[in-house]
Amino acid sequence: MFRSLHIHNYRMFAAGGTVSNVGTWLQRTAQDWLVLDLTHGSAAALGTATALQFLPMLLFGMFGGVLADRYPKRPILITAQTLMAALALTIGVLTMTGSAQVWHVYVMAFVLGMISCVEVPTRQAFVVEMVGRRDLPNAIALNSSIFNLARVVGPALAGVLIYVFGGTGPLFLINALTFGGVISSLVFMRKSELNPTDPVPRAKGQLREGLKYVIRREELLMPVLLIGFVSMFSQSFSMSIALMAREVFKAGASSFGLASSMFAVGALGGALLAARRARLSKKVLFAGALGFGLFQIATGLAPFYPAYLLLLIPTGIALITINTAANASVQLATSPEMRGRVMGIYMLVFTGGAPLGAPLIGWLSELGGPRAGVILSGVLVLAGTGLAVLMTRLIGRRVRRRPVLALAG
Repeated sequence: MFRSLHIHNYRMFAAGGTVSNVGTWLQRTAQDWLVLDLTHGSAAALGTATALQFLPMLLFGMFGGVLADRYPKRPILITAQTLMAALALTIGVLTMTGSAQVWHVYVMAFVLGMISCVEVPTRQAFVVEMVGRRDLPNAIALNSSIFNLARVVGPALAGVLIYVFGGTGPLFLINALTFGGVISSLVFMRKSELNPTDPVPRAKGQLREGLKYVIRREELLMPVLLIGFVSMFSQSFSMSIALMAREVFKAGASSFGLASSMFAVGALGGALLAARRARLSKKVLFAGALGFGLFQIATGLAPFYPAYLLLLIPTGIALITINTAANASVQLATSPEMRGRVMGIYMLVFTGGAPLGAPLIGWLSELGGPRAGVILSGVLVLAGTGLAVLMTRLIGRRVRRRPVLALAG
């Protein structure tokens, strides 16, 4: 389960990432709570902030993947993490001084999304340079475990700290400090033990080349389409947790943090289960997608807060199962010189759907209540799973038919 941790560089990266991810979840929880405070509980405003954070990935995510193939990945990651720390420090100071307004949060979310356009595909493609192909599925699953361990600790700790400090400002400052963990791990890695991919020379059509590469391979196209439909509504699920906790069950900040942590407990369990598997099959991929849709519907129907909290656990397991299976299958099916661009496309559909899904769910939650938003989200995930299968088959037939038509012409 933990075999990738025997590799020195990955062990350093995982340790630094653990510290930084806890800070990230402190900030995510604080950001949601700050928006709700500034707008007196507006679901639409919360959806807008979430959308703005993921909108840059939708617009520019593939260009970030091109940069990840063209330049050494470690310096890119160090620069991006430093910029993110500066951003957290800025919004923290604004909040602490009482100057923060909702448009400040919107700007911060958008700029953070712009940095993520480059940082996320680069970080995803960098993992194989630390561990190699053999341990790649395990490392991806452990990354998910670290992320979700922080997701357990971060929101619960954030709820307590918001209560103790009487506001969200200090949480942004704490997050700024935690970036030191991952930055130092990248700076002090053993360069001789890395297996860097040779940078791809700058040339015209590299973005188009990456798109064609994915479209022509069903083993890539299927998980990319599937994760695109699922993530359109999974990325807004933390927003739905905030709305359900605050508006339906009338929970305070600490109880909202508990709900986020229960979801993360399930996600952590799903990641550890994935780390034990030698390979992640299509059956695992589809089981995760269908399970996530069904459990979303169940959480929307939960009559009491304790039942809601319990249902968040299998929902988290299902979501992390599909995320881990899709990520590993895409990376293993991709050649090294294309990995940055393919992961740019993957992360575009993984996070780029949020600008569409988050405002829709926020609007429906205001119109029909948070329960209606969560239930409809689950229904759309199930519909999207079927649509991904249909689209893969249709596109595959068209691609296979083109050479025959060209030959006949």
